[in-house]
Amino acid sequence: MFGTSGIRGPVGKEVTAQTALDVGRALGAETDRVVIGRDPRVSGELLVDALAAGLRELGTDVVDIGVAATPTIARNVGWLDADAGVSVTASHNPPEDNGLKLWQPSGQAYDAAGQDRIAGRVEAGQYELRAWDGLGDRTAAGGRERHVEALVEAAGGEGALDLDIAVDLGNGAGGVSVEALIEAGSRVETLNAQSDGRFPGRPSEPTAENCAALSTLVAGGEYDLGIAHDGDADRMRAVAGDGTFLSGDALLALFAADAAEAGDRVAVPVDTSLAVEDFLAERDVGVTRTSVGDVHVAEAATAPDVAFGGEPSGAWIWPDETLCPDGPLAAIRIATMVAAEPLEDRLSAIPSHPICRASIEVDRKSEIMTGVESSVIDAYESVETLDGVRVDAGEGWFLIRASGTQPLVRLTAEARGESRAEELLAEAKGLVEEAIVGE
Repeated sequence: MFGTSGIRGPVGKEVTAQTALDVGRALGAETDRVVIGRDPRVSGELLVDALAAGLRELGTDVVDIGVAATPTIARNVGWLDADAGVSVTASHNPPEDNGLKLWQPSGQAYDAAGQDRIAGRVEAGQYELRAWDGLGDRTAAGGRERHVEALVEAAGGEGALDLDIAVDLGNGAGGVSVEALIEAGSRVETLNAQSDGRFPGRPSEPTAENCAALSTLVAGGEYDLGIAHDGDADRMRAVAGDGTFLSGDALLALFAADAAEAGDRVAVPVDTSLAVEDFLAERDVGVTRTSVGDVHVAEAATAPDVAFGGEPSGAWIWPDETLCPDGPLAAIRIATMVAAEPLEDRLSAIPSHPICRASIEVDRKSEIMTGVESSVIDAYESVETLDGVRVDAGEGWFLIRASGTQPLVRLTAEARGESRAEELLAEAKGLVEEAIVGE
């Protein structure tokens, strides 16, 4: 029921009003008060209403903060003394998708145990529904203002950031970034700032290709920084003052080095570049690898020696602030770094290694991965099976893992030499092809 980042899929097929109602009832069985909100997707209002109905049927009070960034919703769980929170969002997915993501008061997403608990109740479908006089209340509340205040404080206060910044909101819910940057003293120009769940300005995912207009604008020389969000603003990507769109690994390396001190560790997924590990090793900062997905990174970030957690996809977690991926907080943090030294100057210190990626379409990805794992364990010495199969090959590595949302097996290979990276990708492809034939 839960993928790598909550429940997510096409509306009317995998995600329906019944899905939201069932999750509401299942969550209501263990809560008294729940914060809910949504991104601007067209299907969001319908799903929020079904979710609220399910919660209220179990006697749970609902606090609805309306259209808001996912980190705004997650943070308000603790701020409003609630037991849990739910974002109705499909994050960076296309407009035909939607979903639900559950949050704890700490800001951490529901972990595997919590997800299993909810899924079990949904499967059982047995609830003690309340009578008319025992239903939970539904009230409206604003959660945006407090998030902005926290962001301005993280920036150093009003007037702390004297910068010119371009922000591409991708027609999503990340306007808190703009408000906070302006209150912190920056001059901000926006792109795709009209909230529209059809995402007419660009695809929601903030990739280099999708954010080409932002890069071109910043490259014109009038801006110190460019910032891009996805539909619910849990992700943030950045453009340097010279128009360079930073890779997710480069941004991860910079954030981690800024947050961690010697002896600390940072939490990163298994598909993170060697460049991050090499860059941090020079600073005596270690790496804790996790499964792919911000849920897993956040769980690892609860360890006392982990100062930061991040995914190259654009999810960034500062555990001393919150355990949710907070794209607006990331915008503030990167702006603070730029105020001290331009990103284009910082990038020169980060090593760059060749990395190759591919995907293979399969019908039975679970069975294929079982075959791959068996072959890899027999053939290689240094193998991790935390999320898929990762092989450490000395001067490089490769990862074979099943997509969490599509009928694909994804391959990643990286090495400190281009030819070696290509060789490792070919090895990975061969292992998958052998497993397919074996099926």
